[in-house]
Amino acid sequence: MNDIWNPWHGCNKYSEGCKYCYMYYLDSQRDKKGSDIYKVKTNFNLPVRKTRSGEYKIPSGSELRVCMTSDFFLEEADSWRNDVWKMIKERQDVTFWLQTKRADRVKANLPDDWGSGYNNIKLTFTAENQKRADERIPILLDIPVKYKAVMCAPMIGKITLDKYLKTGQIKLVLVDGENYDGDRPLYYDWVKLLYDECSKYNVDFDFIGTGNFFIKDNKTYRVVKAYQRVMALKSGLQLPNIGTTTIKVQPKCKQCPRRHSCNGCRWCGKCGG
Repeated sequence: MNDIWNPWHGCNKYSEGCKYCYMYYLDSQRDKKGSDIYKVKTNFNLPVRKTRSGEYKIPSGSELRVCMTSDFFLEEADSWRNDVWKMIKERQDVTFWLQTKRADRVKANLPDDWGSGYNNIKLTFTAENQKRADERIPILLDIPVKYKAVMCAPMIGKITLDKYLKTGQIKLVLVDGENYDGDRPLYYDWVKLLYDECSKYNVDFDFIGTGNFFIKDNKTYRVVKAYQRVMALKSGLQLPNIGTTTIKVQPKCKQCPRRHSCNGCRWCGKCGG
C-alpha cells in the first residue's frame, strides 16, 4: 500500500476495538474531537485530480487505503459515498482498500452496478475478538467481491478463523496490537494461532505490529511505537515470509518522552533523529 485517501474524517465509536481509537488520540493532540465527522473538501477528489498536462496525479498501479481516519460505511457519510464510488469506478487502474467495522451496512450501500464486484476493490472487515469475527465475517463471505481480507486489529482477544479460511474466499489476514494510548495486550499465542491457520489454507498473513503491550512466554514487553512493526517482522510470522528487518531501537528512543506515541524518528524529525 502506498498512499492514503480520506474523503471524510471522524467517526463514532462502534464496538470494543474502538475504545482507544488511534484517530481519537491523534485528534486530541490537535485539540480536536474524533467524533466530529466532516467531508474533507481539500482531499475529496484525490483519485481523479489531474496535472496541468491532463495526467492523473495518482499514478496508475497505485493502491489507496480509504478512510483511515473514519469508516467507509459510516452512516453520516451516506450522502458523500456515491461520488466516491464514481471516482473508484473511473480509476480502474488504481486499487482501493476499503476497511470497515460496519458489516451490516455494506450490502445496502454498494453501487447499483456492483454486480460481482469492482475488480479494483479490496474489501476488508475488522474483527477485534471472536464475537465480532463471528458477527461480521459471514457477511463478508456473502458479498460478491473478488478480494476479501480480515483485519484483527486491535486484536484484544483470541480469534480462530479456521472455518472461514477453509472457504477459500479470504485472501489475507492482518493482525495488529493496540497502540497510542491503548493498554490492552496482544498475546504471541493468539498471533501464532492465526498464522498457523493461514498457513494451513495457504492464505497470506501479515503481522503488522505488536501493539504497546506484547506478551510472549508469560513475559510482557512494552514496545516503543516506532518499533512495533520491526518487532512483528522479527517474529517471522509472515506469509509469504518477507524476511526480518535490521532496524534496531536507538538508545535515545528508550528515554524519549514521545517513545510510546511517535511513528519513528526518521519520519517525524521532532527529536533530531
